[in-house]
Amino acid sequence: MLTWAVLISIAGLLTLLISGWVRPAIAFVSLAGAYLLFGLVDTATLLRQYANPALATLMLLLLVSLALERTPLLDWLSQRLLRGRPGSATARLMGTSAVLSAFLNNTAVVAAFLGAISRQKRIAPSRLLIPLSYASILGGMTTLVGTSTNLVVNSFALSSTGAELGMFQFSLVGIPVALLTFGVLLWRARSLPHRMPEEEADKLSYFLAADLQPGSELVGRSIEENGLRSLDGLYLLEIEREGRLISPVGPEEILQGGDTLVFTGEVSKVQALQRFPGLKLFGHQADALLATNLVEVVISHESELAGRTLQEVDFRSMFNAGVVGIRRGGKRLEGQLGQIPLRTGDCLLMAVGSDFRQHRNLDRNFHLLSGSLTRPQLSRVESWLTLAGFISVISLAAAELLPLFHGLLLLMAGLLAGRVLSPAELRRRFPFELWVIIGSALAIAQGLEASGAADLLAEGMQGLFSGHGVYAAFIGCYVLTLLLTETVTNNAAAALAFPVAWTTAQAFGVDPMPFIMAVAYGASACFLIPYGYQTHLMVFSPGRYSMGDFLRVGLPVSLTYSSAVLLLTPMVFPFQGQ
Repeated sequence: MLTWAVLISIAGLLTLLISGWVRPAIAFVSLAGAYLLFGLVDTATLLRQYANPALATLMLLLLVSLALERTPLLDWLSQRLLRGRPGSATARLMGTSAVLSAFLNNTAVVAAFLGAISRQKRIAPSRLLIPLSYASILGGMTTLVGTSTNLVVNSFALSSTGAELGMFQFSLVGIPVALLTFGVLLWRARSLPHRMPEEEADKLSYFLAADLQPGSELVGRSIEENGLRSLDGLYLLEIEREGRLISPVGPEEILQGGDTLVFTGEVSKVQALQRFPGLKLFGHQADALLATNLVEVVISHESELAGRTLQEVDFRSMFNAGVVGIRRGGKRLEGQLGQIPLRTGDCLLMAVGSDFRQHRNLDRNFHLLSGSLTRPQLSRVESWLTLAGFISVISLAAAELLPLFHGLLLLMAGLLAGRVLSPAELRRRFPFELWVIIGSALAIAQGLEASGAADLLAEGMQGLFSGHGVYAAFIGCYVLTLLLTETVTNNAAAALAFPVAWTTAQAFGVDPMPFIMAVAYGASACFLIPYGYQTHLMVFSPGRYSMGDFLRVGLPVSLTYSSAVLLLTPMVFPFQGQ
């Protein structure tokens, strides 16, 4: 009875992840907590999973990457890659992002190129951003540190076998697969639509402006006293007064004659302003001054805004900015902006206050697309020392002279001592959700084994593929992982698929390595829809893409990638017991 209850709980977890009703971190930690309460894992075992050495290595790598994100190298490259003909520029962008993603965090690479691609006017961003995202996946899956998914699989491998995977163990299959898929991706990139960024006039169409006549009874009273904070579908964003902007506008602001009041929201509901005497509308666009403080951003996968509305988070107070418009993919969202639940990947057009750039939570919540703001960067000396330190750590780990965890810990100490990173920044950007998901998943895997559910699962997999051979079981594990990564997040897919692959290898009495690699490569095979991989969400709205755009490019890419993985993996990592 207990065994079946555990299997049903896993099915329930999967249902919650696919539906999106709860955040993955909540779902995983809740199930791990339930296993603790029912005695499937004890306290010591549970805590040991959160202190898994491979998981700790992943956390350190992601934190060290915060310094690498701020080196001017990526910005310097982004300015030079897009020169020349569009076809050759696309190939250079893809190749560079693939090579960088083999050693740097995929998200950091895509984020660095995203702003430059969105701001340039020569090549339509829609022709470049999907290739950028896909190429970062192809590069990332070739090394241990190239993607968090490989390090997640490494955590499970260490927990199950007692041995970690090698730095370039993934490269033996990963590089040939990446090269084959790269050619198909370059070919299919030509079919992407040609959609240029919004012109300034289009952005200003989000506004509705009205002059306040000097003799109006509104003059000398605050915004709140005049009832301008509770309009139907509109809200007061900023005030233009004597050639300067007051943005965002607080409720206590006193109106003066000659003010220009700038509203945003549902600009079609202009009748809401007709009841205010002395407000004279002059059209649906503000003048050039109103565009000087516009900033366009993408909500990041780390953001605390996802799943919440602007009103819930009190966006104005949180960032000293007002949201003028929201775009999701190629669609501009309409209605009352403050009541729209936000999603990772949404584009926000914001009118920002003078101290907007001083807010320390910007990097965690947003990827900058356009505007006068720039990311704080390291000096040339700091950049070279950081890059040299990172290259040394990777090289020593690859040569097995220094464990990766030890090297990253020493590098982190150096970055803190040199004030390249600060303890406050580490606290702010610590990947807590990922740590909770993987630690909880490791505990859940222990519960599967302790309850006998893992043995039952192994028997089921053996029975399902009996008569078809171990190769069919290997394909089944890969396809399962691929389906999971397309419907839930890539890291959650690896965490759910690994116990299945491990028990299947045990059931057939073969070397588990090809099955481990099937999970690693399958969890990175997210090419069909934008919701399973964080870099796809980053480019979805800036490229104004639709689901069809991803399918048009992603289907042949996915078929090529999967065929190459399924062919080459058993050749490089043979089933020794068959």
